[in-house]
Amino acid sequence: MSLLVIRTSSMGDVIMTLPLLRSFASAYPDEELVFVTKKPFDHFVSDNTGIRVFLSDHHGRHRGLGGLYRLWRELRAHYNITAIADLHDVIRSKIVRTLFRLDGCRIAVIDKERALRRRLVRGRLSAPITHTVERYRAVFARAGYPLDILPGPWLKPSPAGSKEASAQAEGKVRPLIGVAPLARHRLKMWPADRMEAMLRMLSARCECTIFLFGSPDEASTISEMVSRVPGAIPVAGTISLDGEIALISQLTLMVAMDSSNMHLAAMLGVDTLSIWGATHPRAGFSAWGMPEENQIQIPDTQLTCRPCTIYGKGECRRGDLACLEWITPEMVLKRVLDRLKRE
Repeated sequence: MSLLVIRTSSMGDVIMTLPLLRSFASAYPDEELVFVTKKPFDHFVSDNTGIRVFLSDHHGRHRGLGGLYRLWRELRAHYNITAIADLHDVIRSKIVRTLFRLDGCRIAVIDKERALRRRLVRGRLSAPITHTVERYRAVFARAGYPLDILPGPWLKPSPAGSKEASAQAEGKVRPLIGVAPLARHRLKMWPADRMEAMLRMLSARCECTIFLFGSPDEASTISEMVSRVPGAIPVAGTISLDGEIALISQLTLMVAMDSSNMHLAAMLGVDTLSIWGATHPRAGFSAWGMPEENQIQIPDTQLTCRPCTIYGKGECRRGDLACLEWITPEMVLKRVLDRLKRE
């Protein structure tokens, strides 16, 4: 018998499945879990014993209705699927799970708590929404697989990635500090001049090595930042994803926006400071396993417009990005130095 788990995007959401995948493999060693995702997200889960990764080719053989029918047939031919945990709940996953429902499979679907999210951004909800990892766990339970989540780390570097990372870190002054200064949306990103000022002050106050992380698409922006922060080392676009995972695992501290790098560092068990603007940890997407004190933000008692978005899309209601502009380099530097002292 096999449990089919579906989550194909986005990167942060896929990363947050890792505590459940590792816990499943430990709790149900005689059961098989088939995880449907897409490249390059297989890098996050391929080392899990007992987890079978099946790649959905959205733009190729699994494109459109015919492609989804083909996906169902391929899964059906290779595995004895008896239950579905749909962690995505989008049109593609709905079609696939409906086809399996016709086979008599048990179906469990994530509750995205959309009504609560609307209340949160309208300022009518002060309690936190269930964390995404916990909502994933509820889906597993409804699919017939209740889980106790194992302690982290929930992601392990590959041997090839570790070799690549060791070459990057060799001879570098420690502690190694990672910084992921970018995010997909402007409402989640601390202004570059503030980040650069903080990093220059950190370099002056502390003997350390600073690595700047980002996607290959962000490499040029990261390089520009490095040119204004003496001694910082760009990682974006310079090593493979496996190498990046391994390098993050060697860090003493990661400083990140509300982004996939924040989730990646947390899953690797690295102490992670997260900077929040228009989004809010209460929306259920905070760094899993990190203490609340690691969240840097302007309290919503001071800025009652926070949060104004769940994912970072849209425009600032005030027009001045106060949620990000009010966070000073000194505020972040103090939190960084405090965390380094604890090490």
